Amino acid sequence: MTTTAPPETDEPFETAADTARRQLDRAAAYIDVDPGTVERLKHPKSVHRVSVPIERENGETEVYRGYRAQHDSARGPFKGGLRYHPGVTAEECIGLSMWMTWKCAVMNIPFGGGKGGIVVDPKDLSESEIEQLTRRFAEELRNVIGPMRDIPAPDMGTGSREMAWFMDAYSMQEGETIPGVVTGKPPVVGGSYGREEAPGRSAAIITREVLGYYDRDITETTVAIQGFGSVGANAARLLDSYGANVVAVSDVDGGIYDPAGLDTEAVISHEEQPGMVSGDAASDTLSNAELLELDVDVVIPAAIGNVLTADNADDVRADIVIEGANGPTTTHGDEILNRRGIPVVPDILANAGGVTVSYFEWLQDINRRAWSIEVVNEELDDEMVSAWNDVREAFETHDGATWREAAYIVGLRRVGAAHSARGLWP
Repeated sequence: MTTTAPPETDEPFETAADTARRQLDRAAAYIDVDPGTVERLKHPKSVHRVSVPIERENGETEVYRGYRAQHDSARGPFKGGLRYHPGVTAEECIGLSMWMTWKCAVMNIPFGGGKGGIVVDPKDLSESEIEQLTRRFAEELRNVIGPMRDIPAPDMGTGSREMAWFMDAYSMQEGETIPGVVTGKPPVVGGSYGREEAPGRSAAIITREVLGYYDRDITETTVAIQGFGSVGANAARLLDSYGANVVAVSDVDGGIYDPAGLDTEAVISHEEQPGMVSGDAASDTLSNAELLELDVDVVIPAAIGNVLTADNADDVRADIVIEGANGPTTTHGDEILNRRGIPVVPDILANAGGVTVSYFEWLQDINRRAWSIEVVNEELDDEMVSAWNDVREAFETHDGATWREAAYIVGLRRVGAAHSARGLWP
């Protein structure tokens, strides 16, 4: 995922947990769900805080703070990423774990939500130091994770390399190889083909379905994508193959724009070589902020959170917003876009391909049987269309609900039903 600093805004600060709780209340207003269950879902089941010491290459010992928030497990083991970033906080992990609960429920995957990370800038560490950090983190979390308990995955600042180290450290501690303890691993050690591309593919699939819902011809659709990393690049290239006209993309340093359309296969993504998107000389350049305000049919914020805010939502000229990143639209930005009649299709549906293929990977690990990339992509398309149909039905059934509220209605109904069936331990 391409990362950059969020834009400055005068909008009141709201944590990810605050936003998640507000969205939960809005969904609960539409359906008959036990108020006690709603209150339970406003709080994580547990938050684990650990110290992660490593010996730096200069011989000094440094101790980093690590977190693992486990939100809800009524439908199955906790599931969610591990991020290495200086901005990691307990509140952020709680909010993101809540979103993971809804995302898994929207996709009807038998997992609950989890999220964790370490307060660190991985650019400040050598490869060997990152490996040491990852292995020690696995040791510190060993008693609260496992393939039937809590299954981490890659996130901001981590990838398949870290997941392989994490899995190996956990397996060494347990005395047997347990590939199902994490997802997002390299295929050679139990990872799934198509996992890295999955969030971008799901964003493209949902864009295709949304355009069909609004009777728009995808071959006559213009698309701008902020963030040409693992999510944005894969979304752009799949949309291009569908016939859409991707006219603008960006990375951390800025973007490129060509109203005649970009050759998305020729543009080098941020993941492939940082800085090459904004350095592409074949097109006009623009800033990340300007990209969000282009006059296009669809804009996909696929980089970081909090980029569509009260400060710029009135300037968005796209007809449809598809959230490729996690939490790219603030509460007040969402309200403005809704008031203006611009549909915002939420992240918990649009980028849910990542957790869906993670589920496929977990199944492959449990059954010790690998799937081909063709099978993975076919299954992903089927699951995304099924989830889209569930959200569309909720959108049409509940008068006045936004697409975000419709997705939460689907998720909350399923999580609420699981809590009702299981009851409350006395």
